[in-house]
Amino acid sequence: MSELYSWVKALHIISAIAWMAGMLYLPRIYVYHCGAAPGSEASETFKVMERRLLRAIINPAMIATYLFGVAMIAMPGGPTGREPWLIAKIALVLVLSGMHGLFARWRKDFAADRNTRRARFYRFMNEVPTILMILIVILVIVRPF
Repeated sequence: MSELYSWVKALHIISAIAWMAGMLYLPRIYVYHCGAAPGSEASETFKVMERRLLRAIINPAMIATYLFGVAMIAMPGGPTGREPWLIAKIALVLVLSGMHGLFARWRKDFAADRNTRRARFYRFMNEVPTILMILIVILVIVRPF
């Protein structure tokens, strides 16, 4: 069972990396999209990029991350789900999932030319997934409690 666990863990890490890559890139696209006039060729290009990034990479990677994470908890020899570090990690993953939902909602606003936020807002929001990722990695590797 430990070899299977190692494969599931590797797939969990790979999917989490893909999820984070998208979560770090999407708000950067929003920053650039803010500078494009609604209806312009650039704006339409950004809309396609945002939709494809969310649907083809971010959403599937999040789902895979969840599935492999739950599989690890369910497997013999995996974490029980009662460890304090894991509870904190899951809480932060839920916050990251909330950010994912916000990013998806903002994509719909851009798609409908209804964005009301400035580029500075998206620059700031681009840092939130980074901070969450750092905290999650520290919890998993250091297990401070």
